[in-house]
This record gives sequence, C-alpha cells and structure tokens, in this order.
Amino acid sequence: MPEISRFFGIVIKMFFDDHNPPHFHAEYSGDVALFDIRSLSLFSGHFRLA
Repeated sequence: MPEISRFFGIVIKMFFDDHNPPHFHAEYSGDVALFDIRSLSLFSGHFRLA
C-alpha cells in the first residue's frame, strides 16, 4: 500500500480504488486503524497515542 505520510512515528497509507467508505490507514506502534476521510472518524481497528 502506498505510503502518503510519516510523522511522529505514525504512518499514513492509502490505496486507490480501495473498498468504501473512502478512508486511509494509520499505523502506529503496532496498532492499525482505518479512518473515514469525510468525517475523520475511526471505523475499524484501534489506535493508541500514548
């Protein structure tokens, strides 16, 4: 999956023509989460920032 950004240890990835809803993948410290682009809400996985 193409990496779009990397900052503070967080890796943001997005794949063209992936399943709906439009989303991006965020990885941090072994956690993986999917965020809806329109609302920026978490809809799959978990993500701890501590």
